[in-house]
Amino acid sequence: MREAAVKLSCVKKINPFLWFDSEAEEAAKFYVEIFKNSKIGKITRYPEEVAEKIGRPSGSVMTVEFTLDRVEFMALNGGPQFKFTEAISFNVNCETQDEIDYFWEKLSADGGSTGPCGWLKDKFGLSWQVSPVVLGDMLADQDAARSQRVMAAMMEMDKMDIAALKKAYAGG
Repeated sequence: MREAAVKLSCVKKINPFLWFDSEAEEAAKFYVEIFKNSKIGKITRYPEEVAEKIGRPSGSVMTVEFTLDRVEFMALNGGPQFKFTEAISFNVNCETQDEIDYFWEKLSADGGSTGPCGWLKDKFGLSWQVSPVVLGDMLADQDAARSQRVMAAMMEMDKMDIAALKKAYAGG
């Protein structure tokens, strides 16, 4: 019994699960190319009897397991019934402006779109926020004037600019 409990405690209990119409494998490959320490894992295919029932080609990709920088994901080709919305998104925490620039460019490429405050949608419609790690500390500063200046500066940005945020934080 103890051995089973130990095995269960090693299993990750929560993983992002992404529903695509039919682009799960394409999306996994796109994300794996962008993030370091990433890979595609198991790919499952629709068996004939299930595929026939739901209108998918037999043998087509059903699920793709992939890892982005040590975070495990599952993607499903489930059909067009559900679409991504901004209500769920992923945050990419960046240490440097070069990282922000890289992720901003790569994630919004090939038909993605950009928005205010570091938000963007990739070409599959999935929402991301690309932001500097220092932003959280600046916004949580006990000095309300500092945090308000940072918030005001951020509200004027699309892609985050660390230097401009630090300048607002310092009072400039």
